[in-house]
Amino acid sequence: MNFKELNKEYDKLQLEYGSKELHPIYSGGCRKKPLVLFVFMNPTAKNIASFNEWKGRRLPWIGSKNIWKLFYELDLLDKDIYDEIMIRKGKDWDEKFADLVYENVEKHKYFITNLGKCTQIDARPLPDLVFKKYLDLLYKEIDLVRPKIIVTFGNQVSSIVLDENIQVSKCRQVTFKRVINNIEYNIYPTYYPVGNGMRNIDKTIEDLSKILKKIN
Repeated sequence: MNFKELNKEYDKLQLEYGSKELHPIYSGGCRKKPLVLFVFMNPTAKNIASFNEWKGRRLPWIGSKNIWKLFYELDLLDKDIYDEIMIRKGKDWDEKFADLVYENVEKHKYFITNLGKCTQIDARPLPDLVFKKYLDLLYKEIDLVRPKIIVTFGNQVSSIVLDENIQVSKCRQVTFKRVINNIEYNIYPTYYPVGNGMRNIDKTIEDLSKILKKIN
């Protein structure tokens, strides 16, 4: 299965689990053995790439600010790109600027995805059952990309990906092992750094800074 085929599956699942008026958000960044693959939760309508009028890449966090602070603090985003993100309002992003941002993501060799690709109108919680519908597809993404390490954000996503009860506050910087298509990956659960999780972003930066130094 390739990315085009994966995206067709995400289109189908959007009709079942997402808002019908929105598009799913796919994954993007460095597709060939990146340093890190970051797994977030699911997109919302705050991502302006989810709307019909958007003609460019439909990738995570387009039109957002706070998450890019995390990547900047981890030295995974150039200052000029970060400064421009901080200046722009969400509606001021256009397809060309989204391309520039993701070219910078590729340059820094990381990959951004969500466990669930079903875009919701708001940040309502999704049950485990919905996220589990996407798990095999996420594993296929991981097998296509083959990152050096994987970072999962938040208790729910981490627990589903690792198939065990995870409390990130109790396993900071702890390495978990997961075999996907006969390859063993190191997975690091950490705090979710946006929305209500913004209060924990400093802990996320602290933990990921140490993890990245360890693997470099």
